[in-house]
Amino acid sequence: MTEHGTTPTGTAYDVAVRAEASLGEGPTWDPVTGRLLWIDILNSRVHTYDPATGRRTVRRTDQHVGAVKPRAGGGLVLNLRDGIGLLDPDDTFRWLHREVVPGRRANDAAVAPDGTLWAGTMRYDEAPGGGSLSRVTGDGTVEVLLGDVAVSNGTGWSPDGRLMYYVDSPTRRIDVFDVFEDADPGTGEGRITGRRALAAIEDGAGFPDGLCVDAEGCVWVALWDGGAVRRYTPSGDLDRVIPLPVPRVTACAFGGPGLTDLYITTARVGLTAPHPLAGSVLVVPGAGRGVAQPAFAG
Repeated sequence: MTEHGTTPTGTAYDVAVRAEASLGEGPTWDPVTGRLLWIDILNSRVHTYDPATGRRTVRRTDQHVGAVKPRAGGGLVLNLRDGIGLLDPDDTFRWLHREVVPGRRANDAAVAPDGTLWAGTMRYDEAPGGGSLSRVTGDGTVEVLLGDVAVSNGTGWSPDGRLMYYVDSPTRRIDVFDVFEDADPGTGEGRITGRRALAAIEDGAGFPDGLCVDAEGCVWVALWDGGAVRRYTPSGDLDRVIPLPVPRVTACAFGGPGLTDLYITTARVGLTAPHPLAGSVLVVPGAGRGVAQPAFAG
């Protein structure tokens, strides 16, 4: 039986997956299988959820996993502590790119319109400058695009692919870049330029975490320690707030038939008295209309 709830502003939500994930993250809709992918970073688990049947699966990884995305040829790509891994359709694992950096782990990642994986990292101690954002091609070529990051988080593109939105959480900003295809090969120089703030999260409202972009070009961002998801217009105006019963809201993504349902992951790590739904996956039916996300071309 589906559990239902209502936010303080009257928005209805369902409990898609009741769980106690330590650090639930990275919801991603897989249109081929009709399933939601999501992860528990600190428990090293990759989850799937089929809303049509309620069926769930859990796969444990050998190390902390920051993101999981579908691959164009089947299987999954994983942003792992020590690099980028591939799961083939037969469940065989292999490394696409391995780079061990002591004290560092993977975090959020997203697939760009051209099928490349933009993978973020961070230090476990969240030290400024200890993380990065890199572009990974299907053959395993890696370009570091941003090398002075604290907590690399939400990444997404405008529907026309000309803008890239990005969150380095301690900055309390959602930044926007212009995107160009004629970058310097091997360095990424010029691939994203013109960094500027789309919106800033005020003190006391939490920290921006994962994000997604809808068909109108609006940016939806989860607020860690803010207990909400916000939507910002392409001009940076706040036009919608969905308050939630859990404080540590981590990421959001559109899924379901027509990509109209907003799936939201949450965390319970660090909470002394977590809400019963902390660590669960929530969904707001009919929240908007998403954009189909490309699969990783590798």
